[in-house]
Amino acid sequence: MDRDSLNPDAKSLEDAFFAKQDAALLDKLKEHARAKERREALREVAPYADDALLDHFIALGLSPQTVLAVLLVPLAAVAWADGSIDVREKEAVLRAAADRGIAPGTPAHAILTGWLERPPSPDLMAAWTKYVASMWNRFDETEKRDMHGRLIGMAREVAEAAGGFLGLGRKISAPEQAVLDTLEKTLA
Repeated sequence: MDRDSLNPDAKSLEDAFFAKQDAALLDKLKEHARAKERREALREVAPYADDALLDHFIALGLSPQTVLAVLLVPLAAVAWADGSIDVREKEAVLRAAADRGIAPGTPAHAILTGWLERPPSPDLMAAWTKYVASMWNRFDETEKRDMHGRLIGMAREVAEAAGGFLGLGRKISAPEQAVLDTLEKTLA
């Protein structure tokens, strides 16, 4: 005689225990799969980020759309700072984006090229500034330094792209400098 036939309650107890344990393991596997999907979605819009930073984005509840906006809004704001955008600025925006892994055919590239045809809403930079300022203290110093360098570097490349006449004069216009100053202040 096996033990299950001696005590049917033992079998029920074991079945219930293992069903609960299996359900917990299944939930854990599903959550792991969801986290991996979120990480991959974030990697598409932030290809420079390592797994630790992507996991931090996930822990903060940042969506790929939010990360994308944080990355691209400064480029558009600088490019349109003086009210128009010229071909050199467009090229600089696309080059800066490409250098950071934002390739043609990606959602990030599509949004960015749309902003190069028509300026984003005037309220966009204000919303960006408010959002980034509210989130900034949730990053460690290394993350802040890396993101600061990346965002300011891209924005400065765009600002310098169309500056001066025949290579002479100021490379960055006063309106572009004002946007750069806002970025610096927000990312300080």
